[in-house]
Amino acid sequence: MRKFLTALIVIPLGLILVTFAVANRQFVTVSLDPFLADDPSLAVTMPLFLLLILVAALGVLAGGCAVWFGQRHWRRAARRNDADARAARGELADLRAQMAAARPESQRLPVPSGVGLYGPIGRDKQRATL
Repeated sequence: MRKFLTALIVIPLGLILVTFAVANRQFVTVSLDPFLADDPSLAVTMPLFLLLILVAALGVLAGGCAVWFGQRHWRRAARRNDADARAARGELADLRAQMAAARPESQRLPVPSGVGLYGPIGRDKQRATL
């Protein structure tokens, strides 16, 4: 099911991207020199679709980094809580081992002999076996 849903999303996006690339094949010059517009010292000439795809990819990367750094508080708290839980589990295991060592062998009460409240032990008022 997951592969089907992935294909349902990826195939149309791929077709849209190919259509976009075919429609925007003209070359553009990207200048990173704000002072010399006529003869820039740092300029790149590339197809328009490539420029737009690269800008979109950089935007996704920058957004992902911003979210990653923004959530560092929650990741730190999760690591701290995980360490606390591991320490608590270790203490619980130690306490259970101490209780098992300190527990007497037999904690069973002796079986009473004789007659119970309603007659012989193991039977109720109507003499049904319990």
